[in-house]
Amino acid sequence: MLRATRATVILFLILMVPALAPAQEEIVCISCHGTLPGKLGEPVKLWKGSIHAENGIACPSCHGGDPRDMANAMKPERGFLGAPKETDIPAFCGRCHIGVEKDYLQSAHGKALGMGGPTCVTCHGNHLVVRASLDIINEKTCSQCHGFERARIIREAMAQTESHIVAIDAGINRYKGMGIDTEKLEKGLFAVRNRFHTLFHNVNVEMVKNEAVGINADLGKLDSTLAKIAEDLDRRKIIGAGAVGLALLAALILYLLKRSYDREE
Repeated sequence: MLRATRATVILFLILMVPALAPAQEEIVCISCHGTLPGKLGEPVKLWKGSIHAENGIACPSCHGGDPRDMANAMKPERGFLGAPKETDIPAFCGRCHIGVEKDYLQSAHGKALGMGGPTCVTCHGNHLVVRASLDIINEKTCSQCHGFERARIIREAMAQTESHIVAIDAGINRYKGMGIDTEKLEKGLFAVRNRFHTLFHNVNVEMVKNEAVGINADLGKLDSTLAKIAEDLDRRKIIGAGAVGLALLAALILYLLKRSYDREE
């Protein structure tokens, strides 16, 4: 009887947990525009495939407004900003991407802002915002404004560096998964990756090449640290294997001694 009562209580709690758990707050912009056809619904469809959606950044994060009140969501007094003018786009995106905005404004692209030059959305998209990577530097995008040749040289100069960063990141994650302290390595890679990302807005070929050399030198230091970790692990494996071998040998000797002693008796 007691067991049956306990089982009933447990079943009740299991069924009640979903009901007691707080529901995820609905964003009215998405629930409304997501059902609309054509241009009115397109932003939501594009956003769903973006890096912003992947990281939980939704409409009010950029456009402001009240994400819980459909009737007043787009009122300025509720903080609604709407879509920025072309010349305001860098500052609009720069509220989150502070360092990136600075890099852009210092570049030839940023200096051409308002004079036909590209803005953030020209390369990264507005709602279907793509992850910052070398894939953005492509002939289709760059040829909107100029020839692709210079951009191609810059991309090639950066490609090896990006592969190097990806390989080191994989190594760090592998050792972190093994319980090894990788905090210093992670901070080092974070700093180098940020330095690398500043090159994305630089259109000076020689400067990009020279900076890539310096970045790869810093990545080489991280490689050396990873190599030392690998050596330590190999050394521990050898020591561990030796200890196991000695233990087995000791057990065998004891076994043989015991057999010899039993025969003598």
